[in-house]
Amino acid sequence: MGRARLTNPGKVLYPLTGTTKADVVAHYLAVAEVMLPHLAGRPVTMVRWPDGVERGSFFEKDVSRHAPEWIRTARVGTPGGRSETADFPLIDDEQGLAWAANLAALELHVPQWRVDPDGDNGRGLPDLVVFDLDPGEGTTVVDCARVAVRIREHLADDGLTCYPRTSGGKGMQLYLPVAVSSPEQTSEFAKAVAQEMARQTPSTVTAVMAKARRRGKVFVDWSQNNPYKTTIASYSLRGRARPTVATPVTWEEVAACRRREDLVFTADDLPGRIAEHGDLMAGLLTDEGQHLPRRG
Repeated sequence: MGRARLTNPGKVLYPLTGTTKADVVAHYLAVAEVMLPHLAGRPVTMVRWPDGVERGSFFEKDVSRHAPEWIRTARVGTPGGRSETADFPLIDDEQGLAWAANLAALELHVPQWRVDPDGDNGRGLPDLVVFDLDPGEGTTVVDCARVAVRIREHLADDGLTCYPRTSGGKGMQLYLPVAVSSPEQTSEFAKAVAQEMARQTPSTVTAVMAKARRRGKVFVDWSQNNPYKTTIASYSLRGRARPTVATPVTWEEVAACRRREDLVFTADDLPGRIAEHGDLMAGLLTDEGQHLPRRG
């Protein structure tokens, strides 16, 4: 592992499957080639399970006290936190992934923008829009997939391309690469689309966060575009009972989803998927930023 030293490699972090810390490191090294470009320049919030997924976890943003000197960090404003700024890790190589995995940081979360030292509190302008599709009580990822197809068609009418991904949890996300002139544009656009979906089919879609309003519906969460919020990184593990992964998928897989299991992938599935598909989110890196239409 070079500079990143693995401690307690046999420690079981997922008791149900017997997945060890060494297995977690192996996952992150296996996905490094496709994952690292999506992490590049984005401050990482780690969610750590030092005693495994059946015990408690905690979020860690500021690593100034314990990160090795070879881990790059970025000081970013964190209004409302314990302090006004935090030193976030920037994970840009395999050693960084191994370092995080050794800390039992099963989940890596990132914002929809990259660090800009000249930007507001270190934040650059958003370069992604995300629609986080969250199934309410009585619905599953199958329902999310139906809504995802509708959003894709809606965006296509505006000449926009989006890319689907499982969350590794109950729902899924859609991402589109964008170029904006102000940080508010992405949230405003995503909110307008979410509200339009809800207006069209109020019995199956909601754009309102209140839990009571979500029963039997898919919540199209547009609020994750807030510059202070993050979403799970592509190819990250999740701290669930099994080592599920936030996995890019094809639109054919989304359209064909009929059972919840159709869009659930674990660490064991990823090497084969990457060999077959490569990085299905590569368009986020190679496509020019799309300009958002004005709403309302």
